[in-house]
Amino acid sequence: MKEINITDIEGFQVGHAQDDTNATGCTVIISKEGAVAGVDVRGGGPATRETDLLNPKKYG
Repeated sequence: MKEINITDIEGFQVGHAQDDTNATGCTVIISKEGAVAGVDVRGGGPATRETDLLNPKKYG
C-alpha cells in the first residue's frame, strides 16, 4: 500500500487548525462534488454540539 498526501486526491479541499497550548484542533475535508457527511469525535471533553447527527453508525 502506497502512502499519499490527502491533498493529492482531486476534488477535495482540506483545512486544519490546531492550538497546541490547549491541545485542541479541527480538520475539515470538503468534497467539491458533495458527499455524505460523517464525524469522528475523540477526547474526554470534545465540546461538540449535535455532531452525533453525523455519526454513520447511528442510523441503520
